[in-house]
Amino acid sequence: MSRPIPIALTIAGSDSSGGAGIQADLKTFSALGVFGASVITALTAQNTLGVSAIHDVPDDFIAAQMDAVFSDLAVKAVKIGMLSRPGAIRTVAEGLARHRARPVVLDPVMVAASGARLLSDDSLNDLRTILIPAADLITPNLPEAGALLGTAAATTEEEMERQGAALLALGARAVLMKGGHGEGPESTDLLVTADGTRRFTAPRHVTRNTHGTGCTLSSAIAAGLASGLDLPEAVEKAKAYITGAIAAADRLDVGAGHGPVHHFFDLWRD
Repeated sequence: MSRPIPIALTIAGSDSSGGAGIQADLKTFSALGVFGASVITALTAQNTLGVSAIHDVPDDFIAAQMDAVFSDLAVKAVKIGMLSRPGAIRTVAEGLARHRARPVVLDPVMVAASGARLLSDDSLNDLRTILIPAADLITPNLPEAGALLGTAAATTEEEMERQGAALLALGARAVLMKGGHGEGPESTDLLVTADGTRRFTAPRHVTRNTHGTGCTLSSAIAAGLASGLDLPEAVEKAKAYITGAIAAADRLDVGAGHGPVHHFFDLWRD
């Protein structure tokens, strides 16, 4: 007898170069044994050197995609990435409520690895007040956490923990403060919840090929949740996965700029 494969849904923008966004999310789901569905919120013309154009998907079509997926597929977890406009943020929040979608992992994407801004200034407040309270977990990097709180990026673990607690106060049920933008031989993430803080540490691998790291980590967590793991275990397994994908990134030769991580490092024989 076959068993139903867990299904995870990504709601995010498309990356034409395949390293981040919807494409990274679906690769991550597949690598971790989860069936991936998608709702595309924006089309980007980009490569490893940067983003040259963004075409936003109309709000009614975002809603139609969500309704189509949820009316037929047994979605076990949702990952949210690039939402560049207030209308898209509101539409997604309404769709989550309409379909009682849980759990929800929100990656507050603001800037691409190339430096291109992916979130409009007038969207930041809606992200804080509408979408964060709908999330079971948010996964900001250090600059994103600072921007959400209107303060400088954390530089110590103590500051990371304080900022994580401040983000909890915005309504999120849990916050993963990602330390990839920090310094030192180790990359440390802090999972901050009402019950306390857990520390996840891995060796820091120095490479310029980090395109899609945030998308990949949040999708790996969603894959774990869809598979029935509890949140700390999903974070632990996702941390191990992204560490391996970064460590193997230089085995790929994609583009002339910030290349992608290796989503299939444990499956391809290269």
